[in-house]
Amino acid sequence: MKSREEKDTVVLKGIGVSPGMVIGRAHVLHHHDAPIPRRSLDRKTLVAGEVQRFRKALKESEKQLLAIKKKVSEQEGIEPLYIIDVHIMILNDRMLISRTIGNIEEGVNAEWALRKTLDKYKEVFSKVDDEYLRERMTDVEYVGQRILRNLVGVQHETIANAGENVIIISRDLSPADTMQLKVEKILGFATDIGGKTSHTAIVARAYEIPAVVGLERITSEVRSNDQVIIDGTAGLVIVHPDPIMVRRYEDKMRHYKVMEDDLLRYARRPAVTVDKHQVRIGVNIEFMEEVPSALAHGAEGIGLYRTEFIYINKEKLPTEEEHFDNYKTIVAAKGVKWSTIRTFDLGGDKFMSDPKVAKEMNPVMGLRAIRFCLKEVELFKVQLRAILRASALGRVKILFPMISGIEEIREAKRIFYEVKRGLESQGVPFDRDIKLGIMVEVPSAVMVADSLAREVDFFSIGTNDLIQYTLAIDRVNESVSYLYEPLHPAVLRLIKQVVDAGHHAGIEVAMCGEMAGEPLYAMILLGLELDELSMNSLVIPRVKKIIRAVTVKECRALLKKVLTISTAVEIEYYVRNYMIKKFPEDFAEETP
Repeated sequence: MKSREEKDTVVLKGIGVSPGMVIGRAHVLHHHDAPIPRRSLDRKTLVAGEVQRFRKALKESEKQLLAIKKKVSEQEGIEPLYIIDVHIMILNDRMLISRTIGNIEEGVNAEWALRKTLDKYKEVFSKVDDEYLRERMTDVEYVGQRILRNLVGVQHETIANAGENVIIISRDLSPADTMQLKVEKILGFATDIGGKTSHTAIVARAYEIPAVVGLERITSEVRSNDQVIIDGTAGLVIVHPDPIMVRRYEDKMRHYKVMEDDLLRYARRPAVTVDKHQVRIGVNIEFMEEVPSALAHGAEGIGLYRTEFIYINKEKLPTEEEHFDNYKTIVAAKGVKWSTIRTFDLGGDKFMSDPKVAKEMNPVMGLRAIRFCLKEVELFKVQLRAILRASALGRVKILFPMISGIEEIREAKRIFYEVKRGLESQGVPFDRDIKLGIMVEVPSAVMVADSLAREVDFFSIGTNDLIQYTLAIDRVNESVSYLYEPLHPAVLRLIKQVVDAGHHAGIEVAMCGEMAGEPLYAMILLGLELDELSMNSLVIPRVKKIIRAVTVKECRALLKKVLTISTAVEIEYYVRNYMIKKFPEDFAEETP
């Protein structure tokens, strides 16, 4: 029978976004939304006063963010993340300000007017198909809450006062929160909301802190000082663990530490199989601060640099110099052998600061990625000029997303060569032999891969979209997410068709989707004979370890057997058992 002091153990399953395990005391960070009163304004003097209050709250919010940025920049060894600048840009966004003032002029107080604007933004972002871009709505919400708190006079609870050696529990963590934390004092993160591309996830991986997000009710289950276990590898959080469970996790942590140290010792070695077949290993990144950790974990180059953040929530569309400043930092980074820069995968619905562009929106499978670029050619040219200029500083490859057929790649190339000739005539230095590639993520591109291969220098398979388009499922829809099966026979055959077409034409084939970074699939991908795998930096050592322990011959044999199996469930079962037998320490079942 339990004593009064003992509490029932609670095990919550979420999304593990940064691997590792930690045991510690919780610090619950409460972020209550600012109260939003509604008042009607019946006189012009009241309207003018509310507009003035709103502008004052904007200035106070910017002052607070600049103070946070200054404080962080003074900490030795810490570079301020670009996201604080993005939040300041959101504060100064022309549409956010004008919409809110317009709402005030319709006769409501500043708080209610701002809430209406934020709700409109949320409506627009909810229609965005891309998970990473959809997560960016949280940035707008963070900024909105800061303005609202300044309007109503509510204090901002800060993570800086969390104490030392604590596990942060929160509904979510804003960039301003994470920027203020002392990394060495925080053991881990656990949040109610968020996904693999949320800001909390990105920061946790960059700082290599165990984290689990999307737990839904962690803040209602935990109180400050409760004992908590975070297992970022399995995506578990255990509240009030019993002594036996604590001892079990202490043993697992020791084992994990030994394994990680062993993996990191070999992380920088080349990914070469026992029979001397080499695979290039790249990293997928969104921002420059990820590069040092990526190199430390064994990345040889940038396999996919997503450029969408440059456009999000800008007061004005980014200039060529803004593009160039971002690219040159990545391309010229010491230790980076190559950088594959993907042209922006955006649709008109994301350009919320430019209403002329926003009129063109079609948010699901409409006017996005290369389709948008070919319609808004001047925007496309600005980015291409900046990428070409950056190629003078290091090896760069250009990757066009969502190509569905020959016409699109030929038109993209025509624009590219036009930009190239313009730079040549101006005497601007760039790599004359820069390589052009396409992302193969649409089934129609697979069907004509043999023709597309004659048009480009390389393929990069984007499995995230390829799988969902092939299987006709929305991978972020919980009702059908169980159908998202990378080892589906149709998916494996499509990948094989792309690789065979590329190699027949004499070009290399990479993979940059989430599938590339799943250690369980490593031998299958080797059997498919991919030339390059690009992934999240933290999984690189595990994938390299597997590659260095196998032969291409046995990988081909495994693939041959798998291609005779009819269902994804059976393939998954077969592959998992195969990997557990071959790598028992790496694929042991994760149980609390």
